[in-house]
Amino acid sequence: MVVNDNACFLTVRGALNCIASKLAPTGFSCELEDFEMSTLIRPALSLLVLMTLITGVAYPLVVTGVAQVAFPDQANGSLVRDAEGKVRGSSLIAQDFVGDAWFHPRPSAGAFATVSSSASNLSPSNPALATRVIDDATKLLVPGLGPVPLALLTTSGSGLDPHLPPAAIAYQLARVATARNLPVTTLQQLLDTHIEQPLVGPPVVNVLELNLALEKL
Repeated sequence: MVVNDNACFLTVRGALNCIASKLAPTGFSCELEDFEMSTLIRPALSLLVLMTLITGVAYPLVVTGVAQVAFPDQANGSLVRDAEGKVRGSSLIAQDFVGDAWFHPRPSAGAFATVSSSASNLSPSNPALATRVIDDATKLLVPGLGPVPLALLTTSGSGLDPHLPPAAIAYQLARVATARNLPVTTLQQLLDTHIEQPLVGPPVVNVLELNLALEKL
């Protein structure tokens, strides 16, 4: 078989014939069966359509359906509603509560904005981090209760962590009790009923849910 090296790669068949002829032993004649381009295009298009239907239509519908049936609350954003049924937020996202009458969550590097959710990315040696922590500790320090819990001074990776350790909530009991003219024991009981034990890790308290319960007192 004679193959023109200058033109053998102009077509798919030419390229295959060229490769076959160069790889074949001397004196061996290698002829490739003629074929149409449709024999390549048809299976490719069929596979494209099939995988689009499976991964782009069927799979999302199945996953969405299973989630709505098995985990409807989580699938719809873990929304938290008040007694009137009004959505007040999500149990997965922290909110900034201002004032002495509320339990405060841990600080947020992104100002509690979901769009700009992030950490500060400041290194331990960064003076800006030290300044911010010292300022927060000065504001939160309660005489006679010891140092401010670390969770009230450090931001989370997302800046939207809604949970705090029970000790960080207990540190705020006196302030909230004074602002609301409530006994500390009443707030302690409220705290005890909102302690959650995750599958892995220490107990935590959802600050948003705790403040919504506080609102009802």
